[in-house]
Amino acid sequence: MSLESEVRRLKEDRQAVLLAHNYQVPEVQDAADYVGDSLYLSRKAAETDRPLIVFAGVRFMAETAKILNPTKTVLLPDLKAGCALADSITVEELRRWKSEHPGAAVVSYINTTAEVKAESDYICTSSNAARVVSSVPADQEILFLPDMFLGEHVRKVTGRAMHLWVGDCPVHAKMRPEDLERARAAHPGAEVVAHPECGCASAAIPNVDRILSTDGMVRFAEETRAPTVLVATEVGILHRMRRLNPRTEFLPISDGTICPYMKQIDLGDVLDSLALGRYEIEVPPETARRARGALERMIAS
Repeated sequence: MSLESEVRRLKEDRQAVLLAHNYQVPEVQDAADYVGDSLYLSRKAAETDRPLIVFAGVRFMAETAKILNPTKTVLLPDLKAGCALADSITVEELRRWKSEHPGAAVVSYINTTAEVKAESDYICTSSNAARVVSSVPADQEILFLPDMFLGEHVRKVTGRAMHLWVGDCPVHAKMRPEDLERARAAHPGAEVVAHPECGCASAAIPNVDRILSTDGMVRFAEETRAPTVLVATEVGILHRMRRLNPRTEFLPISDGTICPYMKQIDLGDVLDSLALGRYEIEVPPETARRARGALERMIAS
């Protein structure tokens, strides 16, 4: 029996659902019940009636699934699958920042720890960040965290004044305008889509055709008829884009745009997680209670 077949068998035996982020390795995406961005997977985690959730992503995503499903078991196949962006702000740092701006609304990107979510008023993803920020009362101060590039993009789109935490995703931030210029020169006439976390997106708007979340990129891939598209985000999404639209050539801005955390999990890890119950994610009840309200507002938006 193949590894994928064994995973599928164990999913049924354990009554498990396998969720995989767009940046996961192809073999894990292909075995998953649902593949998508953080918002889509959060919704699927909240909707599932299965008692076991295996989250092929990074730790904050598994924490989010547990917060939304306190009575279910949530497994993360490899505990080394962390997130540098989520680690760029601690709950102590957020509390100090809040104390400097009493009454401000805290809008936290979903790429944050459970503890930071518990100190937040609103949670957002890259696909709904502008809508969430626009829902904050116009006269209320906003603290946006932790990604400064996403925050700057949202500030431009909404026209809202916001205080931005100086954090970033190292993988996205290292994509610079000069990388985009080189890719453009090598593929003249190609369309360019960029994730708003990218350093190249905020600094090189005239050279970017569309700024899209990962879910937006997937929808774009289904619809585009462009012969060539340059993609500025983690390379894992290319597998899904190419499968959805084999007529278009989807190319990375840089082959080195790889998140080491997203590549920690392989199909063998998923199999072991299902077979051995590795590794269960727990969130303290009070932290989960406080974070759940902000997450539920996000899912409802």
